[in-house]
Amino acid sequence: MHAEFFLDTNILLYAASSAKSEHGKRTKARELLAMEGGGLSVQVQAEFYVNATGKFKLPHDKVVGILESLDSYPVLALTEAVFWAALRIKERYQLSYWDSAILAAALELGCHTVYSEDLNHGQSYAGIRVINPFIV
Repeated sequence: MHAEFFLDTNILLYAASSAKSEHGKRTKARELLAMEGGGLSVQVQAEFYVNATGKFKLPHDKVVGILESLDSYPVLALTEAVFWAALRIKERYQLSYWDSAILAAALELGCHTVYSEDLNHGQSYAGIRVINPFIV
């Protein structure tokens, strides 16, 4: 399983958002989703589901449909190896476990880039560059 870039949960959430105030971010998120070479993790799928059905109040069936539409993306499962890699990244970079797990999953998929607004734009973590697509 391999991907060129990794999409963090916020990319999926902006793509699904209908808020007028997030029109620009929604457009950019959808452009990223349309690109080939992206990857996800089960963590991203779960976070998206919880936030889309909770915060955005989207119906279960719609959220499941969105996730199913991403079935061409490689999706990395949470494994013991990813867990331990996340803990090493957490310790090295002083990040939250959840952000570290995103980076560990991206590493496991062979990604060179993570698109996220939650990590420092332009910083490299363990050889993966973070790009906040909403400020570029």
